[in-house]
Amino acid sequence: MRDHLYDSRENFDRQADRYDTAGCGAHARKLYPLVLAQLAQIPHRRILDLGCGTGELLASIRGRWPETVCAGLDLSPRMLEVARRKLGEGAELVQGEAGSLPFREEQFDVVLCTDSFHHYPDPGRVLEEVARVLLPGGVFLLADTTAPGPFRQAIDLLLPYGRDGDVHLYGTEELRQLLSRYLQGAECRRADATSLLAWGIKGRASGAKGG
Repeated sequence: MRDHLYDSRENFDRQADRYDTAGCGAHARKLYPLVLAQLAQIPHRRILDLGCGTGELLASIRGRWPETVCAGLDLSPRMLEVARRKLGEGAELVQGEAGSLPFREEQFDVVLCTDSFHHYPDPGRVLEEVARVLLPGGVFLLADTTAPGPFRQAIDLLLPYGRDGDVHLYGTEELRQLLSRYLQGAECRRADATSLLAWGIKGRASGAKGG
């Protein structure tokens, strides 16, 4: 069985220096404006960006909302090197896995995940961790890649043989149901043929699951 976390780290280490301009980062760059538009509608004082990569989204957030306290987590040390050069002291940047977040409980009112969720071998564990670090009433906002149904199913059959760390492409209803196990008010919609947006809210009762 392939080690998807190892493959992801190695792949993004290789891409780090060109991710902001090359085709490998094009889909993520397309998602950033969608995430920012959604974030503008959500009160936020403390934000965590899962799979923050080169810190490009966090830099945009800092530029628009300079009072927001930002943190980012990524598996790739090379990606984080680029992010640190870009952000300086403007964000807390940590190397680690989304399934084992090195943050205390109820610390963030928004957790973001952009073009990263399809890399996670244990998405349920990631969502448990997201719910743990969110404040009650906090929002998990996810944007990711997808594909039309038949193409997505074919791609998913091939992903186990790849070396990019990709694990699974989600459809909208599949992802909504998954989020609903851990968060309340889960919704998911297509942004275009290859992109989806999803979100869910942590219940006001500490540790409560939605759905």
